[in-house]
Amino acid sequence: MHITLRQLEVFAEVLKSGSTTQASVMLALSQSAVSAALSDLEAQLGVQLFDRVGKRLVVNEHGRLLYPKALAILEQSLEIEKMFQQDNGALRVFASSTIGNYLLPAMIARYRRDYPSIPFELHVGNTQDVVTAVAEFSVDLGFIEGPCHHPDLVTQPWLEDELVVFCAPDNPLAQQILTVPMLAEAPWILRERGLGTREILDHQLLAQLPHFKLVMELGNSEAIKHAVRHGIGISCLSRRVIADQLAAGSLVALQLDQPHLVRTLYLVHHRQKHLSNVLQRFLEYCQPAK
Repeated sequence: MHITLRQLEVFAEVLKSGSTTQASVMLALSQSAVSAALSDLEAQLGVQLFDRVGKRLVVNEHGRLLYPKALAILEQSLEIEKMFQQDNGALRVFASSTIGNYLLPAMIARYRRDYPSIPFELHVGNTQDVVTAVAEFSVDLGFIEGPCHHPDLVTQPWLEDELVVFCAPDNPLAQQILTVPMLAEAPWILRERGLGTREILDHQLLAQLPHFKLVMELGNSEAIKHAVRHGIGISCLSRRVIADQLAAGSLVALQLDQPHLVRTLYLVHHRQKHLSNVLQRFLEYCQPAK
């Protein structure tokens, strides 16, 4: 059985107007098209919905049973139409930890102030989790801390992010310009291997320190900040992650005789993903507040 919305619409209009002629005028269809749609519906249901009294159509018990359900279906289809005409739709976003915990919340808050009724999901994980979710269409967009070479994904640069080596304010290193040998002798507290921040740090700085002192690996930035603040060692995180602590003086950025550590953050979506108006509108908010 393949009942169509058009057939239900014709049935409802014939019932209201009492004839196929008047229904054809209201629906801007030919009378033959209205009669055909009504006949097809009755054939699929295996019953007559109207009694034919001369040239008049009088709704019978079958038609009266169908009418409220047909109206409900037509109203729901109209709601769906209106919903997408207004560019509504749920958004599902997956971000790696630094982006999801420290960059996106302010951007999402600005978006939600303007579009409070749009359902929104934010998931936070590591870069590989993000790539897998986007590749499997489990989410609409991904934000990651390094380049992605998955053949099914489109990867585009999003933001530049500075990495900062930092320590506790009473650490003697805070008063010096650090050379590579001095960095190699310092105790380091780092993110776990395989995470975006760690990969960039390994490539840009730690590759110059083959024998550096790793005293601890921790799974999240908050734990690292607390460990550094208590004098266990030095570390390196995004400036955005430690901005509040730098401003308060509870952490201090170290001066290096090296170029600034800068990485690119990326936006990813599936190559076959349709970027709806809702999605593109959200991306307009995905910039740091000025």
